[in-house]
Amino acid sequence: MGLLTLAIAPGIALCLFIYYKDRYNKEPIGLLFLSFILGMLSTIPAIIIQVVLTKPVEKLMGEGIPYTLVFAYLIVALSEEGSKFLFVRIAPYRRKSFDDPFDGIVYAVMVSMGFATLENIGYVYQHGIATGIMRMFLSVPAHATFGVLMGYHLGLVKFDAANRKKFMFLAIFWPVVFHGTFDFFLFLGNTWLHFGGAIISFFVAVRLSLKLIRRKQQLSQSHFINNGSEAGNNYDTL
Repeated sequence: MGLLTLAIAPGIALCLFIYYKDRYNKEPIGLLFLSFILGMLSTIPAIIIQVVLTKPVEKLMGEGIPYTLVFAYLIVALSEEGSKFLFVRIAPYRRKSFDDPFDGIVYAVMVSMGFATLENIGYVYQHGIATGIMRMFLSVPAHATFGVLMGYHLGLVKFDAANRKKFMFLAIFWPVVFHGTFDFFLFLGNTWLHFGGAIISFFVAVRLSLKLIRRKQQLSQSHFINNGSEAGNNYDTL
């Protein structure tokens, strides 16, 4: 029970953090829970893609930095963020409850935390308490930042139809960039230099995510308090 608590606590805490950041129009608890479960299910296609591609690509490219780049960005990051994106689009994005510029962040983070929590359970039971503590402060929050980056741009897709294709692309692009960079340094080696690279990319993602959360809160306030009169033309990309 102790290991399970350690594994699920970070994801639940980050879900609550995002829930309380949604100040102006709380989302239905049932849909939030469904999004979390969908996040867990999104691990399935990601695992399948990674299992199918890893050995052939490694055989084709051999070991080294080029293979590590491909593995980090295209096999791991793209498969995982692509799976999360698909499951956000399957359910929460299509619901009437998705009616606020902040909702993209809420639902994308819920899906991301479902993914990260199931992944975390596996890692903690396999490697123990020390791994659980490290992932509590690093890997799980990193997944949350990827969710913020995705959700920010999905919100733009929903509320700025004129630039829909661009924002749809960015909703995948930026999470993959940050996820891939984070993983690349971790996959590259186990020295403090490699770990430092991952930490730097993580802190950049955290600062950017907090900035985007504040920006979307302002848009949400305009959308509801001013009946949307000021919300329509204030959308910015990264």
